[in-house]
This record gives sequence, C-alpha cells and structure tokens, in this order.
Amino acid sequence: MDNVNNEGGNLLIVDDKPDNIAILFDFLSIHGFNILVAGDGEDALTIMQNTELSNAERPELILLDIMMPNMNGFETCRRLKEMSDCHDIPIIFMTALSDTKSKLQGFDLGAVDYITKPFRQEEVLARVQTHLALRRLQRNLETRNAELKAFSRTVAHDLKNPLSGIIMLTDLLLQDNQNFTEQQNQRVEYIGKASQKMFNIIDSLLLLAGISNANVTFAPLAMADITTQVQERLKVLIEQKDAQLILPEQWPTAQGYAPWIEEIWANYLSNGLKYGGQPPQLELGATLLEEEEQVRFWVRDNGDGLSETAQARLFTPFTRLHQNRDREGHGLGLSIVQAIVEKLGGTVGVESEEGKGSLFYFTLPCAEVVD
Repeated sequence: MDNVNNEGGNLLIVDDKPDNIAILFDFLSIHGFNILVAGDGEDALTIMQNTELSNAERPELILLDIMMPNMNGFETCRRLKEMSDCHDIPIIFMTALSDTKSKLQGFDLGAVDYITKPFRQEEVLARVQTHLALRRLQRNLETRNAELKAFSRTVAHDLKNPLSGIIMLTDLLLQDNQNFTEQQNQRVEYIGKASQKMFNIIDSLLLLAGISNANVTFAPLAMADITTQVQERLKVLIEQKDAQLILPEQWPTAQGYAPWIEEIWANYLSNGLKYGGQPPQLELGATLLEEEEQVRFWVRDNGDGLSETAQARLFTPFTRLHQNRDREGHGLGLSIVQAIVEKLGGTVGVESEEGKGSLFYFTLPCAEVVD
C-alpha cells in the first residue's frame, strides 16, 4: 500500500508469552506506538471495557495471539466483536498455525489479518501501519458521510419550506383566477407543477440517500395489502389512463420492509401507467424460486418494449428513456428501486423486446426457507 500513514497509534498486545510481548513492545515503541499489554483473553476484555480510558488512550488496533490457555484467541476475538465499542477495531492474529482452516476461522470472526511466528519485525510494522491507515481512512469517511447526510437534510428542509409556500400560493391563485388571462393562468399552472416536481425530487433524493444507512427490521410481507395501498395512491392516474390491473388471487410470502416495498410497486406501476399501452394493461404476479429461496415479483405491461441499449440504462440515476414532456418524471425512480432491493438482499431487472412490452421484476428472500 502506497503512502502508508507512519504516524504512531495505540495498540493492544494480547499474548500469554512474556518473551513475545517484550519483542513486540520494544520494537513497536521505537516506532512511536503507545502499547497496552494483556496476558490473556480475560485481561484483554477487561482493558477494552475500562470506562476510564479516554478516546485518546483507547487501542486502535489489537494484536491477538491464538494459542492461549483458558480463553484462546478465537473466543477472545468473538467476544471483543460483540462489544459495541470494539467491533470496528482491527484485530490481527499472531500465530504459528499455518493451516487454511484456522485462517478462515479467524476471518469469519472478524480478524483483518495474520502475523506468523517467529515474528519478522518489518512485516509486523507494515501490517500494523497498513491496517491503522485503513481504519483511519474509514473513520474519516464515516465522519464525512455523517456530516454530508446532516447537511443534505438541513438543505432539504430549508428548500421544502419555501417550495411548500409556492405550491400553496399557486393553488390559491388558480382558485381565484377571475382576472387572469388564459396565458397568465397557464403560467401559474406551470409554476405550481414545477414546484411540485422540485418537491418530489427532494423527497426522492432524501429517500435514496437514506437507504444505505437505514437500519430496518425485516418481516413477512402482506403483499396483497401493500399492492392495494399502492392502487389507492395511484387511483387518479389509473382512472385518467383508463388502465386495467390484473392481480393474482394469492401471493407467496417474502420478507422485507413494507414501506420500502410499497415504494417499489409505486415506481413500477406508475411507469407502466405512463409508458404502457393505450390504454395500459398491467399484470402483476410472483414466482417462487425454490433453489434460490427467493420470490420474484413482477409487473408486465403492454407498452412498446425497450431496446437492449435502453434496458442497460434503466437503473441509472437521472436517466429518462422517454423524453415526451407530457410524461412527467425525474429519472430517480428505478435507481431508488434498485437501492431498496439490494439493501433487502434481492435483485432487480427487466425483460423486454421491442414491440412486445416489458416485464419489470424484483426478488426478495422467502419468509420461510423452502425445503
């Protein structure tokens, strides 16, 4: 790794052999590291649970021996990773074990690397510096992301308030337009529609930005209820388009987060209503994928279909495949669908052929494992 941060840091060495500790302590101290020492796993847990340690004193990386009495390194690692204040701290195992099984077990428990005994000082220093640099970059990125998220929410709030006022005022003007010419009336309508579109874009951006950091609880989905709610949301558009919706009598049960699934169906159905046939005919359905333990939900339209080039661009943010000004949209809907489904452990896609309509789908994990 180029440009490794050579600045020292706080390390915790966990080993039951005093000679090993002495070698590492002397060598790493010379290179500017502050060292804490634990003689076994219990001592390591006690040190990391010490509330009197300041943030400036807490270990940033742990060098952990595997072969220790009472509590070996694997168990110590597992218990450290269960502690809320420790699960992000890099752990490097120190071991004479060279078998792949032991290494994989360590990685499964959350270790980031291995150092083999007998120690090669240059290798120890390089690995410690590398993982400290990576951890500091990660923490810096997390801080920047948190700041950006807070900033975006503040800006969105500041933008939505005046936009709400503009929308309300244009509605009032349109209700009392006795002195307006036809051209003036059209301009006020345009202001109202443009303001509402900006409002919708802000909401979409906030939803898209919040998905990756959201912590949601997965639960079995009542898909019939969800699709009914979506139909209510789109009732006006369905009536305007004189659309026909065909739904299954029963849905297989998948797991996910209902408010997000409602957004997926709302995006898929509104696109089908806008870009489907004249009038639109939308068929909704689901297929159980037993081998993958997933449910594939889909909506088929009777539109013009999509070329392979258009299909490749579908889920790109701010991409609109239909440039007709009469068809409103801002090109964020399908990128939101993709972000949601990937967060829920599924995939999205489209099957289409020009002149033969399109089938948009998304998959979700089954609520129960299929035997």
